[in-house]
Amino acid sequence: MSYKPLLTKEQKVLLKKKNEVNRRRVEFHRQEWFRYKKFDDSWRKPRGKHSKLRKHIGYRIPMVNPGYRTPKAVRGLHPSGFREVLVHNVDELRKINPDLEGARIASTVGYKKRTYIESEADELGIHVFNRVVVK
Repeated sequence: MSYKPLLTKEQKVLLKKKNEVNRRRVEFHRQEWFRYKKFDDSWRKPRGKHSKLRKHIGYRIPMVNPGYRTPKAVRGLHPSGFREVLVHNVDELRKINPDLEGARIASTVGYKKRTYIESEADELGIHVFNRVVVK
């Protein structure tokens, strides 16, 4: 079943632009994340007095700045155009607007309940982003 969100023409254009920019966007890593095991690679703003990254010295990795941001109308949307809603049970699923929102089943939900939620979503016409893959 093919699910499509109800978007305006402007939103469709911006969503296409957002997805294109996201494919080309660099990954932002913390300064010297590769050097120390205690640092994970999640972004932290460099604040050191002599920091080359803070000063934007040539060869350093790119720094987070507003120019990388997505358009406000489509910010936070799934690449398909739906707004993601985290679902733990069928009652939460019934609150979803199928024209604008899609469901992401929580990782804590077991297999039996997950398949039940998926079948209910099919009846209600709701797109589920992380379906169980049956082999």
